[in-house]
Amino acid sequence: MNENPHLRTTKTAVLLLNLGTPSAPTPKAVRAYLKEFLSDPRVVEIPRVIWWCILNGIILPIRSSASAKKYASIWLPKLGSPLMHYSRLQAKALAEKFADQGHIVLVDLAMRYGQPSTTEALKALQDQGMERLLLLPLYPQYSATTTASSFDEVFRVLGTWRNQPELRLVKHYHDNPAYIAALRDQVMSAWDRDGRPDFSKGDRLVMSFHGLPKRNLMKGDPYHCECLKTGRLLGEALGLDVEQYLVTFQSRFGRAEWLKPYTAPTIEKLAKEGCQRIDIFCPGFPADCLETLEEIAMEAREIFLEHGGKDYRYIPCLNSNPKWIDALGDIAYQHLLGWPLGVESDAELTLRSQRAQAVKSSLEI
Repeated sequence: MNENPHLRTTKTAVLLLNLGTPSAPTPKAVRAYLKEFLSDPRVVEIPRVIWWCILNGIILPIRSSASAKKYASIWLPKLGSPLMHYSRLQAKALAEKFADQGHIVLVDLAMRYGQPSTTEALKALQDQGMERLLLLPLYPQYSATTTASSFDEVFRVLGTWRNQPELRLVKHYHDNPAYIAALRDQVMSAWDRDGRPDFSKGDRLVMSFHGLPKRNLMKGDPYHCECLKTGRLLGEALGLDVEQYLVTFQSRFGRAEWLKPYTAPTIEKLAKEGCQRIDIFCPGFPADCLETLEEIAMEAREIFLEHGGKDYRYIPCLNSNPKWIDALGDIAYQHLLGWPLGVESDAELTLRSQRAQAVKSSLEI
């Protein structure tokens, strides 16, 4: 509490939004997570009755145990889910960044599926007196399946509140210079440590993004275009020619056509064509998770080596890279502009209110 009665702590908050993770690498926990995730109509756009039968009759009974084994292969000893671990680190580091710069900003994390739920995170911020809220998704590229779904859940929860906070949204930051700089730093750090690919001999950098059904693109989802732009900007930042890197899409599910080129077949093709080394990076995933650590770092490696490749190097996600925390801070500050971020005197509060009223009056003239 402030000793000066004429000062009051402002209540601006930033809520980081991420997809979610099972609570444990067990069939029961994975089944609960998959049921919530795959029941979201933003994720699977199939008539509900038909999809309910497929999900509960086929997918959950078959995939839960198989997925649990995969999660177990990437689970961190004593730390648990990598996605949860790194997401929490990012939230903590962002809060510390605000504090180091003399700002008082509440920072929390919410998962769209699983825990900590959006309801719990918002309630925690409400209990701390939150008055203004910035939603900052950990999805650099916008998609209805991720960003919009997370926003939907926030709106649903806030729809039950009598006293709602002011609200701002970060839709995307796929081309934000600070984000691109953080990606570049992550790749260059790996190359400084392990050696740069010899592109003159046919080595390649593969940028793998999570895939979506092609129909999502046809319906107007900008995700595909934003992934391509991120890939192009990162390639340029690294000083690469267009033939030295590829943008691919992973995690295809079902029989429908998804965004192409697919990651696994592309890796196989490169190996068969004589490419000896590929470095692979997942720019769309700010934190390592099942899709990066198991699917890309493990499964894709086996594909490349089995088909003639010699040197496969996985570059970790941004995780707790200081450049990434700086980028999160820059993105947040851009959208927090005009909101108080610390201790505010009665006089400052009155002046801000008068300015707002003056603007309102000018608009009514």
